Order: sequence, then structure tokens, then C-alpha cells
Amino acid sequence: MNNGEIKAVGIVGAGLMGHALAQIFALKGFDVNIFDKNRAILEKIPEKMVVNLQVFLDLDLITQADADSCLEKITLCDGITDIYSKDCLIIEAVSENLGIKKEVFAELEKHVSPKTILCTNTSAISITSISENLRFKERVIGTHFWNPPHIMPCVEVIKSNYTSTGVFDTVVEFMKRAGKTPVKVLKDVPGFLGNRMQHALWREAISLVENGIATPEDIDRVVTSSFGLRLSFIGPLETADLAGLDLSLNIQKDLFPELESSVEPAPILVNRVNQGETGVKAGKGFYQWNEKKINRLINQRDYTLLKILNEIPPRNENAEE
Repeated sequence: MNNGEIKAVGIVGAGLMGHALAQIFALKGFDVNIFDKNRAILEKIPEKMVVNLQVFLDLDLITQADADSCLEKITLCDGITDIYSKDCLIIEAVSENLGIKKEVFAELEKHVSPKTILCTNTSAISITSISENLRFKERVIGTHFWNPPHIMPCVEVIKSNYTSTGVFDTVVEFMKRAGKTPVKVLKDVPGFLGNRMQHALWREAISLVENGIATPEDIDRVVTSSFGLRLSFIGPLETADLAGLDLSLNIQKDLFPELESSVEPAPILVNRVNQGETGVKAGKGFYQWNEKKINRLINQRDYTLLKILNEIPPRNENAEE
């Protein structure tokens, strides 16, 4: 199947990511069929999407007609086999559990055409491991969308040890067609690109808290009011070039021996989880949370991200310097 043949999208899993993935493709005019074994979660999709779409409406990024059409393009399915059509691409967005994902793909392979491209939205699990027991391994690929997926442009497209070059190229082009920014991950490594860098930052941030060097508030503040601001339009390697690689080398010689390098999760993180302090869902993590605070932060996040994205001019990587 090539990019132009894809007319619809099937989605397995309607939770945190799945319902927003449905919005992405429906807004671009694709028919979307979505299934979740938890019917209650599935039936909440229209309600969640009305909330998601309101942000776009408030910023005049879409019209009410666009929003109405988006909702009409989505079909809630009674079974996993109902998401399939001969011209569809399928995305799995179930729990981050290798066993569950393998079961989903094994079931899909029983019912779909051998040419149907099967994608997994895993954020860290090996695509090779997910597909290793399948008959048609070459058509399975990773498509890691970033949360919130209906706003964040990036999709990491991950090639497993089995993924064919044709499938890889097709999915990259299809994600462009869906309005996303595909990033090619040429080797199937744990955490892919983004999560490897993100968790390196989190490891150091958690270590700074654990060692009493700063509060969570000030650690977050130094990111959001310094280097974090420029990361939306200039990457770490561009920044290194601008600063000078000789300067980077000299700093790293002195700094690297002092950075957190543990290969185990920090004790403070383990202890908090063991005590049930798992963050927003528990009302307590590094911060105290209540429903009003959570909703305010998510709303502020979504509006701010969309405003930033609307202001940053598109980059033409192929333009002559």
C-alpha cells in the first residue's frame, strides 16, 4: 500500500492518545474507525473531542463546520475487526505493555490484508519485539505521537529490524499528509529519540531535588525561563554549533563527571511511587494537585502550545543558505 491509497484510519485504543489521534485524522478528512474494549472509554470520545476542538475554535484555527465534520468522520466500533477497511492504515494505541500489544497485533493480523500497514504508538517498547511473532513483520512500524497528539506536530516514525523501506517511506509521507512533522528513527533503540533525551533531563532534574540542590519549583522554572524557551524553534545540536563546539567540549570535560549517571531510577522516585504519590492521578507527586489546578495547567498548556506553533514560521530544510 502506498501513501495515496490510504483513505481511512483504524485505531485500537480510545484512551489518553487514541481519541486525540482520531481527531488528527478526522480533521484532515479521513474516515476514522476506533475501537476500545472498554465501552465507557469509547463512548466518552465525542465529549473529549468537543473539549479538544474548542481550543482550536477559540484561536480561529478551525471553523465550527470543521469541528462538526471532524466529529462526523469518526465511527465508534463494537469490535476490533470493525476498524478495518481495505484502504486503511491501522494504529494501535493501547496500554504500554508488550504482552497486550502483541495480542492486539496477532488479532489484527488474522483479519486484515497482508498489505495493510500496522502502526504502534508505543513511546518506548521495541517495535521489533512487538512484531517478532507476526507473519508479515515487514508491514509493522512505530509511529510515536507526542502528548497532546492533536497539538504536538512531531511523530517519530521508527523502523524495526523487519520494517520494509517501502512501508517506512509510505508512513513518513502519510504523516506529512496528515499535517504532522515526521522524524525518521532509523534504528529501533529503547526510547527512540525524544524519550531518550527527555528522560536524561528528568534523571538530572530528579537528582537535583534528591540532593537538596533546588526545589521542584525552581528546577522547573529554570527550564521554562531559559533553555526551554528556545527549544521550540532551535534544537540542542544547532545551539551547540552556535555556542561553539570547542566551548561545549571544554564544559563537558568539567561537567560530565558531576552529572547524575545512575543506571537505576532515583530512590526518591521509587519511594514516591511506592507511597502512591504518582502525580496528577493521585493528587500528589513532586507537587500537590487538585482538579482545578490540573484543568488550568492543561488548558494553559494547550493554548500556549498552539499559539507558539502558529507564530513559528515553517522551516525549509532544503532551502539554500
